[in-house]
Amino acid sequence: MMDWMKLRRAVGTALAATVLALAIVPSTAMADEHEGHDGPPPVPALKFNLTDDGDYWVRFITWHQLWIRQQQQNPGTTVNGDDRDWSWDAGIRRSRFIVLAQLDRLQLMFHAGINNQTFSNARKPGLFVHDLWASYEVLEDIWVLGAGLHYFNGVSRLANASTLFFMSIDMPIFNWHVIEKSDQFARQMGVFSTLRLCQFDLQMAVNRPFATSGTPGPNFADYRSDVNTPSFVGYATWSFFEQESNLLPYRRGTYLGKKKVLNLGAGWYWQNDATETVQSETDREFHDILAFGADVFADIPLAGGSAVTAYAGYNYFDFGPNNIRNIGIMNLGDTGSGTTFNGRGNQYPTIGTGHIFYTQAGYLLPGRPLGAQIQPYFGLQVSAFEALDEPSMVVDVGANFFIIGHNAKITINYRSRPIHDGNADGDIVNDSRASEIITQLQLLI
Repeated sequence: MMDWMKLRRAVGTALAATVLALAIVPSTAMADEHEGHDGPPPVPALKFNLTDDGDYWVRFITWHQLWIRQQQQNPGTTVNGDDRDWSWDAGIRRSRFIVLAQLDRLQLMFHAGINNQTFSNARKPGLFVHDLWASYEVLEDIWVLGAGLHYFNGVSRLANASTLFFMSIDMPIFNWHVIEKSDQFARQMGVFSTLRLCQFDLQMAVNRPFATSGTPGPNFADYRSDVNTPSFVGYATWSFFEQESNLLPYRRGTYLGKKKVLNLGAGWYWQNDATETVQSETDREFHDILAFGADVFADIPLAGGSAVTAYAGYNYFDFGPNNIRNIGIMNLGDTGSGTTFNGRGNQYPTIGTGHIFYTQAGYLLPGRPLGAQIQPYFGLQVSAFEALDEPSMVVDVGANFFIIGHNAKITINYRSRPIHDGNADGDIVNDSRASEIITQLQLLI
């Protein structure tokens, strides 16, 4: 059975830390205006007007995230056939390109790139389309309809996170809860709509999830290979201060004191009969995928050019009985290696049926010490998965060094992740922990 007292204490500690981050400077120190920062001027957008009135334009965006890592491998992992406790590597986390066009009320989006290239997975990684959609503004500044391969997701703010403007080094991954199962790298194909009324924003979509498959058993659910049902998704927010742009679905992780934001949000995802448990070929029980999330995001400029950024969110996922996925980003472990419940490389229990609390908070230091804006941050994920007998906890501590804002930044992140395994009583418990240090260079134009 899950130790709920431990879970409550962990979540309570995380909530207290988030509240502390929001309260580290008295309210009287909040900046009345968004103060500028000494340093290089902002990088101009690669935007070209097609008409003199500016109603028709095209913009190009490209960004690249390079990782250098020193990470502890899960027990029993082999890398290129060698037993490895620790491994060093360099890799490409993301390399992307966007073409965005606005033709009066018509918007066109094309987004392609690569992800997760390591020394072990490919010499020529697959270049594929991330987004390809068109939308039309039915009512100016109020109602938009669109269709295509899109990123208008449900459940949470983080499900719509922009990979250009993270505060932490990356997302916790569970936020894209069907990632690489029934979606294409957090995108599904369908129709979507956005609505803005005063301080209220709502985005919804009806999608046809990608065909997928799983390995269901009698006591644990996994994806069906013959499912033919649509997914229904949505996310709503209420803005207390400045409103964020809803021109695109991508939500920023930090504004670096350039915007005063406090948003409450809630969202959902539902697909009927999407997973199954299997007793025999003729005895199958189908289960819905149901996800719900609620969150709060704050980005508050402070006096002296500093700022505080904080996020806290709760997610409930139901993929059917005991569903769970171990995921490791840019995993170096050889297939079949790993001797614990986590499996190979840097995998740990990430997504599954259960409850997940996640928080992150950061403080932008005033001025430019060391020639850059510096933003230390922390992140905490606490998960109570049905398949585990103890909570799973992931801790991140790091700092951003903004040389030219998000256009040129270096991030250093330390992560402590759990290693789960079975004990003598047959329970899946947090047996030990593993560490990793990641340095990221991001370049954005």
